[in-house]
Amino acid sequence: MTLVITTFDWVPEISVGYVRDIRIRWACEEAGIPYHVESTSVRDKTLPFILRQPFGQVPMIDDGDISLFESGAILLYLGDRHEALMPRDPAQRAETQQWMVAGLNTLEPVIMAYFIATISDGNATAVSLLEPRLHERLRQLTPIIAKRDFIAAGRFTAADILIAEELRLVEHMDELAPHPVLADYLERMTTRPAFQRALSAQLAHYAEAA
Repeated sequence: MTLVITTFDWVPEISVGYVRDIRIRWACEEAGIPYHVESTSVRDKTLPFILRQPFGQVPMIDDGDISLFESGAILLYLGDRHEALMPRDPAQRAETQQWMVAGLNTLEPVIMAYFIATISDGNATAVSLLEPRLHERLRQLTPIIAKRDFIAAGRFTAADILIAEELRLVEHMDELAPHPVLADYLERMTTRPAFQRALSAQLAHYAEAA
């Protein structure tokens, strides 16, 4: 059965390459999950779309009778079904889930708040307040990454997708250079062939919509 990923038909240029369907594309590429992508209008959010996703966001997936939104929930779902994304060993599985949640709950709110502040006109005060918090979080992550090749379980997992995706946005804002350990980790993750295929596919998707 082919997984269906739903994403927007168009996004602003600043978002291309960073729309969160890339997390699901990457997971599918790593695990060898057959998938195809369908588009929904970003400008005209229909009632059927809102009934499926009340917050009007992407990605969503359909896997047979199962329909899910939220990239973290989707990755947990795929991890349950594909060992390439989440180990079956209970301790390794728990560690993977721990770091998935840490990426979403501890790193992402700080990173996204800083990102929004940097692209908001006249928000220099917010940037100056949020920047120390951003780098504090990155410093806290550094000694963990320094001791391992992957964030959990001694191998690539869905947790690496979420942690790397957070760090990609930091790099996009030119804030990763002071953290070379994290920059090296991000390079290891984003040079993986599965990520490169996922990124190329998303870039092609939005190039067609331009």
